[in-house]
Amino acid sequence: MSPRRSVVLGSTLTTIFVSIVNMVSALTESFLFEQRNVSRRPAGETKTVRWMVDLPEETSSAALLQSSCDKLPASQMARSIRKYRSSRGRTDSDEAASTDCFTQTRDQHGSGSRKKSGPRDQPKTDDLLRRRSGVDLPYYSAIKALRAYSSLHGNLVIPRRYRVPYTKDYANEWHGVDLSTIYDMKWWQRNVKSKPDRVAELNQLGFVWERLQPEWNLILEALITYRTLYGNLLVPSSYVVPQGDNRWSKATWKIPLGNCVYRIRSRSDFLRDDNAGSRRDQLDGLGFVWDAQERRYRIFYAALRHYAKLEKCGAFSVGRSISISIPSNYIVPSEDLWPNELWGYPLGAKCIAVRQKDLYVKDKPERKQMLQKLGFHWGGNANLGWLRVVHAAAIYSRMHDRYLDVPYHFKVPAPSTTEHDGQEWPWPEHLWGLPLGQRLKDVRTKDTYLKGENAPKRRNQLDALGFVWKPKQGRKQSKNG
Repeated sequence: MSPRRSVVLGSTLTTIFVSIVNMVSALTESFLFEQRNVSRRPAGETKTVRWMVDLPEETSSAALLQSSCDKLPASQMARSIRKYRSSRGRTDSDEAASTDCFTQTRDQHGSGSRKKSGPRDQPKTDDLLRRRSGVDLPYYSAIKALRAYSSLHGNLVIPRRYRVPYTKDYANEWHGVDLSTIYDMKWWQRNVKSKPDRVAELNQLGFVWERLQPEWNLILEALITYRTLYGNLLVPSSYVVPQGDNRWSKATWKIPLGNCVYRIRSRSDFLRDDNAGSRRDQLDGLGFVWDAQERRYRIFYAALRHYAKLEKCGAFSVGRSISISIPSNYIVPSEDLWPNELWGYPLGAKCIAVRQKDLYVKDKPERKQMLQKLGFHWGGNANLGWLRVVHAAAIYSRMHDRYLDVPYHFKVPAPSTTEHDGQEWPWPEHLWGLPLGQRLKDVRTKDTYLKGENAPKRRNQLDALGFVWKPKQGRKQSKNG
């Protein structure tokens, strides 16, 4: 190798070695700088760092900075540039290039903010307005919002907590704001008090002045109206005071009365301040139902008891105890024999729900005991029907020397003066009119009462009574057995 080539190779190796040293130095400085920033950074904040390395001299500082702008947040980027320039001895022109890049990044990301989440300290305008009340907005703006609502809905009966929709009908400053806050006394005191011209303007729009009072007063007024109309305060949870019904005060229209009643019962809403005692007294005076489940059970018990009394069954049966048997589709008739408050009550359906779903009696053994004493039959009408059939069949079998072959048209007879002759009638009153022949025919042909786990036991009962499973043709017909 010639001496000249050796000098060139040595110079090249020296240049490469110096570049590697500079690169390691830059990486070390950047790493230490980032660690110091991490120690001062707020909890939860993350930064994106782009390691700066020495590039060939022909690569301009502007190109270096431009390539770094997209990955380094603006504030961190500016500090990194200044630190890097001071450590590497860059020129003022390079510093100017970094300033141009920082300005460009601010324009792209929005005042130096992070691109995705926005500034930490300042919430978005929409979020700020959503937390504001209409009380804080000026009167002239509120009037425009009220006119817009009136033109869309035909009145100013604004529902509670009504958020203004994001539509062109309303000014931007009202988007997301609770419009019902104009019925707050603070709004009236700030904008309307001692201003007769504004009062006249609001009157023309149909402003509901009755709404300018505590919410409790409006709820109490609605409860009074409900009790007047329906006779009780068993308000369904989904009930809302109907709009446009002149039986209700306009100030109470659209009040979710059912939800208010639920919150009073379950959370003692409106009953937590110094007026709690007087308000409870007001509710008690109206007949407020604090335990709706207990109230509904009392209605069911009253209807069941009245039925037993009328039909002389259950606890009111004469002689032999008879369980209460109510048809599944039985509805209390609108007759003078029944109290008015029970008219239309679906007693049959409620009995089924009590038996099958433990309605009113789940985890309430004292209620089950009350119903049992009254004569309520827990086995259902099917079991009760079988007991009547087997009772009548036993009497018929005894009258015919343990032979049970009943004509299909036979019905249990009631006593008559010609047939009784002063002797004790063998058929009890609760069996009179029972179509025993048809019931036993259904047992033969349809296996009625002979399905389920009780089927073998019932077959044995019939066999013990001498039941004829395959009767002979051409039997004599019997009137009364």
